[in-house]
Amino acid sequence: MNEILKEISSRIEKIESRNRKKNVGEIIGLADGVARLTGLSEVMYNEMVEFPNGVFGIALNLGEDEVGCVLLGDTSSIKEGDEGKTTGKLLSVPVGKELLGRVVDVLGRPLDGKGEIFAKEYYPVEKIAPGILPRKSVNQPLQTGILEIDAMIPIGRGQRELIIGDRSTGKTAIALDTIINQARINREGLASGDPDFRPVYSIYVAIGQKNANIARTIQLLEANGAMEYTIIVAAAASENAANLYISPYSGCAMGEWFMQNGMDALVVYDDLSKHAAAYRQVSLLLKRPSGREAYPGDVFYLHSRLLERAARLNEENGNGSLTALPIIETQQGDVSAYIPTNVISITDGQIFLETDLFNQGVRPAISVGISVSRVGSSAQMKAFKQVAGKLKGEYAQYKELAAFAQFGSDIDPRTKAIIDKGDRLVEILKQTNNNPKSAALEIAILWALQNGFFGDIDVKKISDAKSSFESHMLSRGDKILARIMSEQTISPELAEDLKSACQDWRKTFA
Repeated sequence: MNEILKEISSRIEKIESRNRKKNVGEIIGLADGVARLTGLSEVMYNEMVEFPNGVFGIALNLGEDEVGCVLLGDTSSIKEGDEGKTTGKLLSVPVGKELLGRVVDVLGRPLDGKGEIFAKEYYPVEKIAPGILPRKSVNQPLQTGILEIDAMIPIGRGQRELIIGDRSTGKTAIALDTIINQARINREGLASGDPDFRPVYSIYVAIGQKNANIARTIQLLEANGAMEYTIIVAAAASENAANLYISPYSGCAMGEWFMQNGMDALVVYDDLSKHAAAYRQVSLLLKRPSGREAYPGDVFYLHSRLLERAARLNEENGNGSLTALPIIETQQGDVSAYIPTNVISITDGQIFLETDLFNQGVRPAISVGISVSRVGSSAQMKAFKQVAGKLKGEYAQYKELAAFAQFGSDIDPRTKAIIDKGDRLVEILKQTNNNPKSAALEIAILWALQNGFFGDIDVKKISDAKSSFESHMLSRGDKILARIMSEQTISPELAEDLKSACQDWRKTFA
C-alpha cells in the first residue's frame, strides 16, 4: 500500500514539475520595455507575468514559439536570460477610498512618500463595460463651475465629454477646475447634513506629462482642498510606453469601484493623444502590423473599451455613475485627424478650445459653434434652462452679425442691440482659472444679464461689474442663492427677489 502511495506521489510531483516548467519562460529578446519570451506555453492573453526584482509584465502577443510581454515599472534590472513566471491573474490595481488623497503609479503603488496603501479590494484594469440594461439615462448635472460650460454645454453624471484643442489652450485647466468644483460642492454638501447628498470623487490620470507639471497639478489641488477627494494616477513622460498605455485603464478601474458601490466618480484622462502614441509604440515593438499614421488597426477599440466603461447605472445596480473627461490634443486645430475623429465618435459631445480665441484673451477659449453636449439640457436643473435656454442661439447669432459688422457697413438698431448684448455676454462668460462658481451664482449672473441689468454698462467695465455683482450676491443675496438651489427653479416670487437684489446692486455700482 505504501509503495502505491509513493508511486502516486511521485507521479503528482512529476506532473506539477512539468506544469511549473510550462509556466516559466526565458527572456530571449529585450528592447524598449518589451520582452520576448520562450517557454510560456500556458500563458493567457493580458495575464500578469512576474520577473525578477518585483517587475511585472503583461502578455500581449501570443505566438506559436514565443510570447511578447510589455514590462511595467522600472525595467533597468531586467536582462536577457532572466526568467518570467505566469501568475494566473489578470493585471489588477488596488481600489477603494483608501486611495483618496494619494498619488500612485499605474499599478496603484504610492509615489507620494505617505506610506503604504492598505486597500481591501483589487479590480482588473481591463473590464467589460456595463451593458445596456444596467444603465439609465443621464439626468443629474455635474457642475464644472465654469459658467460657459454649465450654461451652454452641460455635462451630466455618467457622460463622456471630450475636451479637445491645440497645445496650451487651457484643456487641463477646465478639467482641474471641474475637480476643484466637485471638492467645493462635496464640502458644502457634507457640511449641510443632507442625507440625499452624493459627493463626487475624482481620479486624475496624467499620461506622458513632465514630472514638474504633475507636481504643479498636485500643488494646485492641495491648495484648493481638492486632494482629499481625488486620486492621481501618474505615468510621467520619463516612463516606458507600457506604463503610459496601462495608466488610463488603471484610473478607470479605480473610478469603477465608486460606480459599482453606488457612488459618483469623475475620471480625467490627460491626455489620450499621448496614450494612442504610447500604444502605437508598444504595438510596433511587438511587430504588430501598422495602419493609418502607423497606428495599429485596433486603436479605435483601444479608446472605445476605455470610454464605454463610463456610465450611469440604474437603481437595481446601485445607482452609481462614472463620468469621463478625456482630453485630446490637436495639431493646428485639425479635429478631422485620425485620433480626434475616433474619440469624437465615441464620446457624448466635445468642448472645443480655439487657439484664436485664446490669443484674443478669451478665457476659457471655448468655440461655442463646434462645442456640443449630446446629453443636452436633460442634465441641467430647471433654473438653468430658464436663464440659459436661448443663450447658445443668441451667442451664435451674435457671432454671425459681429463678423458682418466688421466690414463697417451701416447696421440697423435691432442688429446693433444684438451685437451690444453679445459683447456683454462674451465679457460675462470670461472666467479666470481655478475660480469655479456655484450653480446658484451662475444662474443669478445670467438672470441679471437676460433682464438687462448689465445693458447700460460700458463693455470695458463689464468685468468689474460682474465681480461687484458676485460680491453683492454672496454677501447680501446669500438667501436668494440658497433658494435657487433648494427650489431648483425660478418662480415668479424668486424672480421678484432677484430683481430687487439686482436693483440694490445697481445702486452701489455706479
